[in-house]
Amino acid sequence: MRTLIQKIHVEEQYSFACRHYRTPDFETSWHKHEECELIVITEGHGTAMIGDFVGEYKTGDIYFIASDIPHSFRKRHHKMIGDAVVAHFKKDVFGESFFLLPEIKHVFTFLNKNDAIQLSNKLKKEVTALLLSMETAKGFDRINLLLQALQKMSSSNSFARLTQDFSSPDNNINPAIEKIIDYSFKHYLEPITLEQVAAIAEMSIPTFCRFFKKNIKKTYFNFLQDLRVSHACKLLTTTNKTVMDCCYESGYNSWAHFSKQFKQIKQITPSMYRREFVDKSKQ
Repeated sequence: MRTLIQKIHVEEQYSFACRHYRTPDFETSWHKHEECELIVITEGHGTAMIGDFVGEYKTGDIYFIASDIPHSFRKRHHKMIGDAVVAHFKKDVFGESFFLLPEIKHVFTFLNKNDAIQLSNKLKKEVTALLLSMETAKGFDRINLLLQALQKMSSSNSFARLTQDFSSPDNNINPAIEKIIDYSFKHYLEPITLEQVAAIAEMSIPTFCRFFKKNIKKTYFNFLQDLRVSHACKLLTTTNKTVMDCCYESGYNSWAHFSKQFKQIKQITPSMYRREFVDKSKQ
């Protein structure tokens, strides 16, 4: 068995960690830690896996990930630079009783939800500025910046909830899960069968299906569907390819199947998704 838990190093003069991670330090496997994480992507794009969420990340995106939610950020291409500023802090970073003060009790409630969120609109801009300043701040200024970020996030609804009440099965994970994820990211645009991935995990198909759902909180084919739809979204927003071409270049061989799965995940059709993206980019 291999541990999933990542140990976060905090310098003696600080109560929490806030530092810059750049390739190759940006790359991490599927992992978790007891610290909450606030991360802004400052360069690169790819696929974010956070709890049971799978989706695209890009430069400028900012996420808050609660304690003990497993996650990873995988670059689109191995030669791409990945870069982020990340703050790691424990839920009781300022002492167990501090967040029980009536003036900031809402922050305590926010930190004790097992959720991961992606910030948007004004909240995204404000918290990004605070996090970037936090990296070089010292003394009281550093603490003040973190408190401001927590106050803004806990009193706003300008975010998308990516995963909710997520609970990890245990502190350790069979190394097969990382092998399966790696294989899936390399081959999700190709046909994949349960026989193939079960063989990689060295399990029977029923055992593999139970194992995967226990760790990722969804079936393997739902996970594969998320990867393919995420790839389609990237094509729809960064290329001029037809919607039909985006379908077939995302691992689908049936337009009806693609359209149905896309709408299940995104709640809108592929054409509407592209149109909404174009409209937002003009604003």
